[in-house]
Amino acid sequence: MKTAAKYFRFDDAVLPSLLAWSYMFSAYIFGFAAILADALWLNVLGILFLAHAMVIAAYFVHECAHESLFKKSRHNRFFGELLLWLCGASYSDYEAIKHKHVRHHMDRADIVSFDFRTRLQRYPKLLKLIQVLEWFYIPALEIMMHALVIILPFVKESRRHLRRRVVTVLMLRLAFFALLASISWKVLLFYPVAYMLFMTVMRFMDVHQHTYDLYETLDHSSGHEVRQYDSAFEKRNTFSNLLSQKYPWLNLLVLNFSYHNVHHDRQMQPWYRLPALHRELYGKNETQVLSIVNLLKSYHRYRVQRVINSDATDTDVHKGRDFIGVDGVSFLTAH
Repeated sequence: MKTAAKYFRFDDAVLPSLLAWSYMFSAYIFGFAAILADALWLNVLGILFLAHAMVIAAYFVHECAHESLFKKSRHNRFFGELLLWLCGASYSDYEAIKHKHVRHHMDRADIVSFDFRTRLQRYPKLLKLIQVLEWFYIPALEIMMHALVIILPFVKESRRHLRRRVVTVLMLRLAFFALLASISWKVLLFYPVAYMLFMTVMRFMDVHQHTYDLYETLDHSSGHEVRQYDSAFEKRNTFSNLLSQKYPWLNLLVLNFSYHNVHHDRQMQPWYRLPALHRELYGKNETQVLSIVNLLKSYHRYRVQRVINSDATDTDVHKGRDFIGVDGVSFLTAH
């Protein structure tokens, strides 16, 4: 333990990290084994465990991006790159993901290289198809955003340097799934289901955490247009979407990412400290805490409208009752 502790940024990180990683890797391996099994009940269990393993892996990528996991940047980068393979986002470059997320915090805005909302409306048939799929709870927009990570290096000059990475990753993943398909065809059906479940969980956590403005300045240095936003603005337009206030342990299902206000207040603090810090900083003040019941209803009610929605800043979201939310802001899609 003492040898391991010297690599971590915080002395108390060893036990919670090892426990979380043991679950994550075990769930990932079991998930793949179970979706290849003959029994349907094992297939269903495998889908759930595989999807959840990818959720935990994604949120550890987020920890690495903040360098709140290891002391040295190269260790955070190595582990982050490894986890991108686990959560199927290895087409993205870790440094690009880190850059996008750091800009989100520095600029207090959603920073992208292009705004898909205006572009989608130029293609009404594609927009209609996405909206129909979203009505059926198929995360079509998120699928499009992940697909663009593969496509953009071949159409956008600023992403040209990622072409070799995309081709290499694509070939390796195709070979991996061809091997699994030779064992059982079920992987071709159940892995996409697990991945869509993973994307749905990630999106549900993202869409209601901010009412920020969106800027197409990711490929540029921080612009003058975002300097108007101060810490008071950040607090007003950031929300915590706790899975449960009564049973805080349930928030571990998303590695405490739901404690979003305290994360913005204390960016370097690790995931396992956030519940205690939330109680310390806010006490019984629930001004920025949204009701999970209201959010589930809003997620359902506005699932089609959300595709091209962009909430105005300082919107009164009524504890999540009238919160449409914003799609396509995942930290895993660095574009």
